[in-house]
Amino acid sequence: MKKQLLIVGIGICSLMSMPVFSQEKEKVEELDEVVVTATKFDLKEEQTGKVIYKITAKEIENNPDKTVLELLNRLPGVEINGANSNRTRPVGAYVRGGRGRQVLILIDGTPVSDPTGINQTFDFRLLPVSQVERIEVLKGAASSLYGTGAATGVINIILKKSTKKQISATFETSIGTNNTQNTNSYRPNDKNQNVSVNGTIGKLSYLAYFDITGTEGVSEAKDRDNKGFEDDSFYGRNGMLKLSYSFTDKIKVAAFANYDALDTEFDAKAYVDNNQNTWGFSQKRYGIKPSIKYTNGQAYVLASLNEIERDLTQWNSSSKQTDNSFYKGTSLNIDLVNKYALLDNTLQVITGVNYQKHKNQTNTPFAEINQGKANFYTIDPYATLVYTSEIGLNISGGGRLNHHSNYGNHFVYDGNISYTILSNEKTNLRFLTSYGTAFIAPSTYQLFSQYGSLQLDPEVSETLEVGGEFTVDKIHLSAVYFNRNVSDAIIFKSLPQEPWGVYENSLGNIKTDGVEVSSTISPIPTVTLFINYTYTNKDKEKSLDDYIPTNKLVSRVEVTTLKNTFLSLEYSKVGERSFYDEYGSFGAPKVERGVPSYDLWNFGVNHRLLDNKVVLFGAVSNILNEDFEENLGYSSLGRNVKLGIRLNF
Repeated sequence: MKKQLLIVGIGICSLMSMPVFSQEKEKVEELDEVVVTATKFDLKEEQTGKVIYKITAKEIENNPDKTVLELLNRLPGVEINGANSNRTRPVGAYVRGGRGRQVLILIDGTPVSDPTGINQTFDFRLLPVSQVERIEVLKGAASSLYGTGAATGVINIILKKSTKKQISATFETSIGTNNTQNTNSYRPNDKNQNVSVNGTIGKLSYLAYFDITGTEGVSEAKDRDNKGFEDDSFYGRNGMLKLSYSFTDKIKVAAFANYDALDTEFDAKAYVDNNQNTWGFSQKRYGIKPSIKYTNGQAYVLASLNEIERDLTQWNSSSKQTDNSFYKGTSLNIDLVNKYALLDNTLQVITGVNYQKHKNQTNTPFAEINQGKANFYTIDPYATLVYTSEIGLNISGGGRLNHHSNYGNHFVYDGNISYTILSNEKTNLRFLTSYGTAFIAPSTYQLFSQYGSLQLDPEVSETLEVGGEFTVDKIHLSAVYFNRNVSDAIIFKSLPQEPWGVYENSLGNIKTDGVEVSSTISPIPTVTLFINYTYTNKDKEKSLDDYIPTNKLVSRVEVTTLKNTFLSLEYSKVGERSFYDEYGSFGAPKVERGVPSYDLWNFGVNHRLLDNKVVLFGAVSNILNEDFEENLGYSSLGRNVKLGIRLNF
């Protein structure tokens, strides 16, 4: 291991000592950059009392080899379970030790979820990174502004927009290997192609996008006994159309339509192969957003419809036959939002009303959920006040009354304070704190399935955050302590008789606290070092702490040493994790099993030609071919190489 670290260290030194022909490296991001997720409108980041991490357009552009999952997995407090597994493996996005259903996923401000799923979580495999312009991750309780699901945070994925040219186009293609630690194939088993056309003609802006991607060569289940498991393939398609028309400088209408689909094979269970299991998933999203700006204010309506269809073919080892299941669901979301400025724009009043309706039609050999009964709606009025002063003091707070068609009313609130003590061209010192409550409404499955209960109440939580940010010259440091307390958690309780289990609100509280520390250092204009560390401490509670590392460190160095060339080297250490073995898949049942830590090194490079009209890129992931199990019993990816080209017209 020491020899491996020495080799990597020599590589870093070599990158940093190459001749410097260009000093195009950007400076450390300024605190006054604008974010939208904190208030649903543009706001300077330094005026928020919340923790917001950003994946910028520049970072995405410099890392075309990465997926959305891999980019998110770099952030402090974020753990993407499945980011290092075969694409056929479902993924989970955990923020600050919470479950996937405790983080709300937005695409261009619109909530996305699967109404047919047990937890209604969004599948990130449906989203190609080439569609994405930037990502904002808002940490902590945010239900007062965003409603159900925003308990540990909000991930707002902002898609690309049209250029000002009449017509622009981009074509990108890449190929790569897809190996585990025990295979060494040079076949191009990871393939992707995407194309986009966009522009602005008069008052009309347009963007059209299409993407296809596919992987093969790896079994989902880990072949620990070298039995020769079959490969499990993944095939995804994505299409997007965005239109925007400006009637005047103050009135415009935007609309979008998205189609995302995937087909994948999967295995029977941990360490067990299967050559018959398949499932298909399609998602159609439509939406419209009329907006208006008026004296001292602006308003918009964001209306969207999300339609999900899933079909599952799975071998039943008990009946010795193949079972077929079909799922269909819809989610309607309408959000009316208004912002009005008072007191010479130092006080902003944000008010809104949100309506959601979810339906679930499920047909399986075991049970049926009828959307005529399996549906619910919510109507939530909410308000937020944002005060920004010239002395660096910023205060915001708000509340939301959630009215649910099943369980009635529930109220949540939050308050945030930030204070900039020192601010000049080279130095900035800011403290922040926030406290908020959040809720998660039970899903249609948890309410209306054979295991469901109409007596369920929403899961509720409260979160406290205290932290600070310090910038001096070319060094930026931040540290945040968080403490979350969850009550009425929705859990599955096994029963000795039919229906063999039921969803219920747990007794007692589940506590989680931790620390997030991040730093950005630019010792010279051509080199930037990023380091972040997360410590997460949570109660050991079955099915609530699966694969959450107590300690996680992510660091990378980015170097621009040659004109138009970008290089990066990333190291991550994921500490020991735990898995509650409810059904005894790995031995005795109902046992907390430890999962070993692992280390990963990744390298990326891209080079721009012909005034950025041609971009060549490549990457090597898991350079040292670390042998680890991201999920017990399932394959993790070993050393792999990817090469690609992007053409900008």
